[in-house]
Amino acid sequence: MRGLIPDSFIDELLARVDIVDVIERRVPLKKAGREWTACCPFHNERSPSFYVSPAKQFFHCFGCGVHGSAIKFLMDYDRLEFPDAVEELAQTVGLKVPREGGREAAPREDKTDLYALLDAAASWYEAELPRNADAQAYCKKRGLDAETIQRFRLGWAPAGYDGVIKSLGNSPRRMELLNEAGMVASSERGSKYDRFRERLMFPILDRRGRVIAFGGRVLSSEQSPKYLNSPETPLFHKGRELFALWQVKQANANLQRIVVVEGYMDVIALHQAGLPIAVATLGTATTPEHTEVLFRAAPDVVFCFDGDRAGRAAAWKALESALPRLRDGRQAYFLFLPDGEDPDSLVRKEGKDGFEQRIKQAMPLSDYFFNELSHDVEMGSLDGRARLAERARPLIAKLPDGAFRDLMAQELEKRSGARAMLQADPVAQPAGQRPVAVQRSLVRSAISLLLAQPGLADQVEKPYRFLRLDKPGVELLAELLDIARSRPGINSAMLVEHFAERPEYPSLQKLMAALSVGELETQSMEFLSALDRMEHQSLIQRRNFLSARRDKLSDDEKAELRTLLPLREQMSTKS
Repeated sequence: MRGLIPDSFIDELLARVDIVDVIERRVPLKKAGREWTACCPFHNERSPSFYVSPAKQFFHCFGCGVHGSAIKFLMDYDRLEFPDAVEELAQTVGLKVPREGGREAAPREDKTDLYALLDAAASWYEAELPRNADAQAYCKKRGLDAETIQRFRLGWAPAGYDGVIKSLGNSPRRMELLNEAGMVASSERGSKYDRFRERLMFPILDRRGRVIAFGGRVLSSEQSPKYLNSPETPLFHKGRELFALWQVKQANANLQRIVVVEGYMDVIALHQAGLPIAVATLGTATTPEHTEVLFRAAPDVVFCFDGDRAGRAAAWKALESALPRLRDGRQAYFLFLPDGEDPDSLVRKEGKDGFEQRIKQAMPLSDYFFNELSHDVEMGSLDGRARLAERARPLIAKLPDGAFRDLMAQELEKRSGARAMLQADPVAQPAGQRPVAVQRSLVRSAISLLLAQPGLADQVEKPYRFLRLDKPGVELLAELLDIARSRPGINSAMLVEHFAERPEYPSLQKLMAALSVGELETQSMEFLSALDRMEHQSLIQRRNFLSARRDKLSDDEKAELRTLLPLREQMSTKS
């Protein structure tokens, strides 16, 4: 998420960094003509298909299709969120990340005391675990070995209202930090007490392995609530964090599949059984932010739920969150467990191999999608098939442009007999064609040439006469021109990055990957020619419109039609 980072700062940042330098620090590059090349870091290959263009400040892999700016590379390679990638790049060139309104983002070092306090709390809980017989007995009952307890830094919050406060809060500043970290709560009278008491403690780590929050579990099912998590804090946002993601990344250099389960103990049981690919959400349904983090970690995500009504409701929410993020190359699966079982109990009964087999047999998202939407529909009737189509269309429309979206639309048509009628993407390439093979429309050609040479915008004056043309993508072209004209010196990657959180972004990235930066004079002529032909086509459209209603024209419209009648179709091309 961009948050409050101004577009102008993104422009300045991308103008200062060199994408070749950014990538070469992580991937060895070799010069190949105007570009640099390497074996792609995002998929296994023997011959290089990964190219970095200094002119476009853009990378693209012709093998797996990944592409983008220096920011996008850091997001994919280092698995960072957008603000973290921006801050990482900004630090390399000595910039401070501002926020809208002129406020600067707080540097990471500003939270050093908070991180240190939470780490100290985790250490204190760890030291308390061996001292409590009930906690030790519970760990033994759940089959947790010493190595697992250490790896997850499990601890114990003892009884009493001021254990953490006495140990860590011996000054006003420390009490302030304990409060900010969510480690203490306030009574009605305003007095402070430990939030976690008599609970097995699970530290929650960020992507760097730093403690940012805790989950606490009671030992007896009679106590309530069973799980208690830290509240939202400056470091912890439960809708974006996943328990054990750091441990998963530490255990897997090349993670291909990640499994999402519902509980902390389920995660730990799978890790201990030899399946260090499990994570869990933190007491909340799967959010869109969760799914983006998951897909950055691995191309295949398996959502594992109980087979009861609650489990299926949670699975459907996960599906809805995943749909907009299922770009080509990403896949989601659903694994429903037998009644009365959870991952912890199953992996103990069946072992690693048994549970791994269940994962391999998980239901693909497409099957779950159509099964769930049609389970109460009479598919033998026209009304039933129409109901399926109406339910599925808006959901399929959420999928990013690409082969999977096309195949889902085809499957809907096959099952219901109704056309998908999805919202067309004005600049998306036809399915099944490589970018270099696309036969471009006039609008697409103009957009491509502008992306290759954003400086061409300086040659186009307002008002844009081509705006009268009724074709997809015309308004997008005008917006691109406005951005390029308002920011002299903007490069290709900077121009595309303005659309990072908009539906047009994937399609613009595809055009970026397909275009080549040529001679400025030649591309300028092609660009202006395309605009002239677009204007000519708009006049033809206007003439045809007036001719169709000739008997109802005003005197001014009749005069306009007379001026348009001599126009020929000779400048027209495919559009």
